[in-house]
Amino acid sequence: MKLLRCDDDFSVWRGQARQLLLCAVPPHAVSWEDVDRLQLFSAKPLATYSVTGREIRIPALLLEQLEAAARYRMSGRWNLLYRILWRVVQGERHAALAGDADGSELHRRLKSVSREAHHMHAFLRFHPCLDDAELDYIAWHEPAHDVLAWGSEHFAHRLGRQKWLIATPHDGVRFDGEKLDYQKPCPLDWQQLAQAVRGQGDKLWETYYSSIFNPARLNPKVMQGHMPLRFWAGIPEGKLIQGLVSNARAGSQKNGQAEAVAAKSGKVIGVGRPRSAR
Repeated sequence: MKLLRCDDDFSVWRGQARQLLLCAVPPHAVSWEDVDRLQLFSAKPLATYSVTGREIRIPALLLEQLEAAARYRMSGRWNLLYRILWRVVQGERHAALAGDADGSELHRRLKSVSREAHHMHAFLRFHPCLDDAELDYIAWHEPAHDVLAWGSEHFAHRLGRQKWLIATPHDGVRFDGEKLDYQKPCPLDWQQLAQAVRGQGDKLWETYYSSIFNPARLNPKVMQGHMPLRFWAGIPEGKLIQGLVSNARAGSQKNGQAEAVAAKSGKVIGVGRPRSAR
């Protein structure tokens, strides 16, 4: 079996996969793995395959799905993609459908990647950058999958000409008000800037979150499903959640209001006796 590397770059993998298809190399004869040079040279050589000369047509939708699924971070992620690609080229169009074993795994990864992009849009928190005149905002984020390059367009549209930087343990993106600069791996200075503001408090946001927290509707299991625990350390309201949950369980859930709201003075409206009918 031949071991290949594409450095988790879809364009590189696509070129490799196309050449393999032209040579009619079956999926069991090749594997993409994160391997060192020793393993690469000790791997069994790929059997000799000649270029078939056949024309290969790949549906545009399939390419879009494969590119999206390639963002799913796991060892050997590219092997499934080539197997599906190979099967479709061989005439098995159902290989990419959810009813097929390979297609089912493909759609599971697509769903996970889409959910992770949603989490990034929902739980990434920008902080004002006061130490760099060329940046307005900066953020640190730890996505489970490679969604930064794909999902950063969202912030470019939402923040207009504001200049910002997002750094992660794997990659980073910087926006100068006009264009995105995506870097993989993330430059060390970007990571240091973002780490410095990680978990930084934001009094205005903390006050807002505390005021909209509804103890009467608290369901910790559902809340963690929508806001996974791994994001709590990086968001300003994360340090408030445990206290708000504890207060809810201690009685504010019964009152149906936050402690700060319950402590405010107000007019008590009593239930008077009904007026007698005349």
